[in-house]
Amino acid sequence: MSGDELSGQPIELVVPEEHAGVRLDWYLAQQFATYSRVLLRKIINATGVKVNDVRVKAAHRLRGGDRISVALPPLEREGPQPEDIPLDVLYEDAQIAVINKPPGMVVHPAKGHWSGTLTAALQFHFDHLSTAGGPTRPGIVHRLDRDTSGVLIVAKTDQVHMQLAAQFEGRTVEKEYFALCAGVPERDRDLVDLPIGAHPHQREKMAIRRDHVTSRSAQSFYEVVERFDGFAAVKVLPKTGRTHQIRLHMASIHCPVLCDRLYGGRALITRGELSRDAADNEVLLDRQALHARRLKLEHPTTGELMEWVAPLPADIETVLTALRHYRGKN
Repeated sequence: MSGDELSGQPIELVVPEEHAGVRLDWYLAQQFATYSRVLLRKIINATGVKVNDVRVKAAHRLRGGDRISVALPPLEREGPQPEDIPLDVLYEDAQIAVINKPPGMVVHPAKGHWSGTLTAALQFHFDHLSTAGGPTRPGIVHRLDRDTSGVLIVAKTDQVHMQLAAQFEGRTVEKEYFALCAGVPERDRDLVDLPIGAHPHQREKMAIRRDHVTSRSAQSFYEVVERFDGFAAVKVLPKTGRTHQIRLHMASIHCPVLCDRLYGGRALITRGELSRDAADNEVLLDRQALHARRLKLEHPTTGELMEWVAPLPADIETVLTALRHYRGKN
């Protein structure tokens, strides 16, 4: 639900049994996506929330059937300011735009990243963008991690936004990613079917978690494209779209995405590491080697099946060339 729909109105919620045991602030963050968990804690502490007519703290553990009463303040209306940032537009018409997002670009404003975002660039380059995602996410239907490059579709109207969102939710969108991995999968192709939930200790990470209230089913099909000595190039077709899904699933089979700081244990790779020359410290890559290569879906107004492909970015191409030269298996 959006802040505009909620602000100033008392909201009544009943906690389902499957959410028994979770914290109040976490539960509310799942219900009201446009309100941050930090803001919700402040609202709770300011007595804006009651459980069974009793004022409680943010860490209060809920039970199935609990009645929550919450009054939410209005959100700030200011969205991202337009910035003249170059965009690689793969396709555009009156309803949608398809962007090849560069690595290192945050999709929408967040703490520590108020400028230089994709949404700021979109605001500058396009006259109309959907508002269905809220004021800070104009046009954004889905997202890519900051250091993941590749194909991302943008909606120009709310109706188009809803139609595209329905395709993503219905899992009819075909997404293909290219990744370089540290390690070589045992199988040429396989389906990783492991549920993903919140990490028990590190807020910025997700984790493979079974039978936990935050867990959701997640499936990723991978296929090895090239094998090298100690490394592999793979294509991955995620069946679901959980946060950090591909990164976490590849790490679960002991082949983390190369230079994945969170799940791979390294932040960069040098030419010397590939050539086994300790004196060569030239950095070839300093972000996760993950690229959203292809996106296929139905056009939201014409129904035409459309597909877009983003070429591999220069940094991943550089590492791939070095792998073939130094670690190729002839």
